[in-house]
Amino acid sequence: MTKPLLTARNAAFVVALVLLVYLVLMGGRAITMISSGEPVFIALGLAILVFPVLGAVLVADQLRFGASTERLARRLDDEGALPDVSHLPRRPSGRVERAAADEWFDAKQAELEASPNDWRRWFAVAQAYDLAGDRNRGRKAMRKAIELERDETA
Repeated sequence: MTKPLLTARNAAFVVALVLLVYLVLMGGRAITMISSGEPVFIALGLAILVFPVLGAVLVADQLRFGASTERLARRLDDEGALPDVSHLPRRPSGRVERAAADEWFDAKQAELEASPNDWRRWFAVAQAYDLAGDRNRGRKAMRKAIELERDETA
């Protein structure tokens, strides 16, 4: 079976590369404005320079988050403990049916409550949040899983 060319990981890197080009161009414009010597242009140039720096920091953080999430998933897969959702019923769109996602979430939440310091449980809860459509909480749970796993391996 061949892998698709544009996986989620590759798409993230393409978007990051496009953003990097944009940030470099914006940074160049900012430096041009700052070097003009005009007080108004200097102020605008400094304001514009903040956005490329902030953008670069945010992109780097998201790429680190994605790499850490992949690392945890590979580790769980190697252990044979990667949460399996293939049995959950799906809509024609491919999303898990809401009732099944909620039920699976409740089960994973109960497992987490029984073992709140286990990064594997946090990973499963993060996946459950994602299946339920709550990506913000899912990301927070995944960050907790990454933190706990780092503490375990340190």
